[in-house]
Amino acid sequence: MRNTSQRRAILRALDEAPGPLTPNQVLERASAIQASLGLATVYRNLAALEEAGEVVPVHLPNETRRYEPAGRGHHHHFRCEACEGVFELTTTCPVAVLEGVTLPGGFEVRGHALTLYGRCPDCSDG
Repeated sequence: MRNTSQRRAILRALDEAPGPLTPNQVLERASAIQASLGLATVYRNLAALEEAGEVVPVHLPNETRRYEPAGRGHHHHFRCEACEGVFELTTTCPVAVLEGVTLPGGFEVRGHALTLYGRCPDCSDG
């Protein structure tokens, strides 16, 4: 895959973001680095970067797919109900103890995704 200035701008925008970004957010941030970007170019490059394993999709319930750099390991996300920002949490996983456990009814836990909801520090009332 060619390392174009558009791809570098997209990767930089994702790397500097506090959490995963939608394609529109990628365009907004990466355009400050590479002015010639368009939304179709962002989508095309995100698909290529995902296929190359450089970015991973983040799926939040009832949300547009977001993207973040690959290789960050297991982590969770926080979605602010006020500003709608999504932030990466780097705290210890609160449900990792359930991995490999068989729940009542015979449900075997093999993985999980966790998104917490509330207000980010900038939007908190106090």
